[in-house]
Amino acid sequence: MAAGVLPGSACAGGAWLDHCTVENIGSSVEIGADYTAPGGNNGGGGGNDRGSDREPQSDAGPAPDEQCNPVVGCRGNYQVWTIPEVTLADIASFTPARPSFTGEPDGVAVVGMPANFVAAATEQHIAGELFGYAVVVHFTAASYVFRYGDGSSRTSPTGGAPWPSLGQAQFTATPTSHAYAARGTYRASVTVRYSAWVEFDTGARRDVPGFVEATTEGYGMRVVEVHTALVDRTCLEDPTGPGC
Repeated sequence: MAAGVLPGSACAGGAWLDHCTVENIGSSVEIGADYTAPGGNNGGGGGNDRGSDREPQSDAGPAPDEQCNPVVGCRGNYQVWTIPEVTLADIASFTPARPSFTGEPDGVAVVGMPANFVAAATEQHIAGELFGYAVVVHFTAASYVFRYGDGSSRTSPTGGAPWPSLGQAQFTATPTSHAYAARGTYRASVTVRYSAWVEFDTGARRDVPGFVEATTEGYGMRVVEVHTALVDRTCLEDPTGPGC
């Protein structure tokens, strides 16, 4: 049989027609075809080795030379948001305000009697940018370290309060007071230790290990000695009298 199209075969019409080959090899007839499916690749002729010329497909993800964001990890063909670790060094440019600081009674104390110190620090929210993302760094006062200028100090969870607010009389002990042992002028200070956490614009939160410190220095406290004397007239009546 001469080479041609077999009636009733797949090569008789349709999409195969222009790609059929028929060959008589004596004892049998070999029929082959090439066919391109819509949207597919050309298959091999006459066999089942279809797709031998296809380009391999892979889910390997970004090309090796593609740089992944350090905060957004690359996995396959997509990116996954991961919350970055944040250190005190990372938020060094976010500086909380110094605490207010004062002493009672009005910068003057008496040897051996408590002088009251009061500090205050508000919660702070500072907006900025970190790792290329908009963030808000939150600072909350965790503790106060009072240094009284005579080598002694005290750590308190609060900044203290004035005597009237506490309902106490002057020269009575408070959680933040200090009694000086000798007269003189002392330079007291207070350091507030802020705990910090970072809020990313995605809503994610990351706590920052450690504390950020802010110090107010140089509050002068003059400490005097008080002596009592029995007199017959007050200092207004006798300005030159004992103790006047």
